[in-house]
Amino acid sequence: MTVDYSCAEGIAQVHLNRPERLNAVVPALVEDLLGAFAAARLDEARVVVLAGRGRAFCAGHDLKEPVPAETVTQTRARLDRIQDVTRAIRAFPGVVIAAVHGYALGAGCEFALGCDLVVAHEDARFGFPEVSVGLSVTGGISGLLPRMVGLPRAKELLLLGERIPAARACELGLVNRVSSDHEKTALELAGYIAAQPPVAVSLAKRVLDLGADSSLEAALETEVDHAILTSLSGEGDAPREGFGRG
Repeated sequence: MTVDYSCAEGIAQVHLNRPERLNAVVPALVEDLLGAFAAARLDEARVVVLAGRGRAFCAGHDLKEPVPAETVTQTRARLDRIQDVTRAIRAFPGVVIAAVHGYALGAGCEFALGCDLVVAHEDARFGFPEVSVGLSVTGGISGLLPRMVGLPRAKELLLLGERIPAARACELGLVNRVSSDHEKTALELAGYIAAQPPVAVSLAKRVLDLGADSSLEAALETEVDHAILTSLSGEGDAPREGFGRG
């Protein structure tokens, strides 16, 4: 399994588990992650803590994987499935906390910022390298990021693709807490939230998300269109070193 899941006392822990690839995203990880959120619903978890095994939270799409030979329809279906992670996080009735260490790049950053709260280790690095490798953002980030940091700063983050350290990410409003023990802090927050009246917690999340989500679905659809255009452009076919940069 590419994702580990456990649940106790109303708190589900979900760990991305491809440490040898810095938890880079492949279709199996997407399916396992969606399965974990489905399990959390069945277990009636009040809080989900999403973290990563190994040296990183998630280094983005695994660029070492061969580019699939797909029709436009197949590409759209694959991208829509990745978008379903954002939908699952936002639709989860309880609170989802990202506990981030190491790299949170591209799709990994999108997974984290789609959560309700983000706790970052001091060594965490956030970034959107998609433009530099000829790709396009997904995960609803085109709708979420400007609301978090403002439009000028959002454009800077996407166009320059810089890797932002945890302290700076907190200053920008991408992160709620910075900690030397990110998972412990995330679990402490989870315990506090899980002890609150569940209906009130769920409604508090929902009422805050409603304003943002009114156009989030449109942002998700547009991102898929743009991702297809970049895949057809051939700009993402140039040789690239490493992986997880988009």
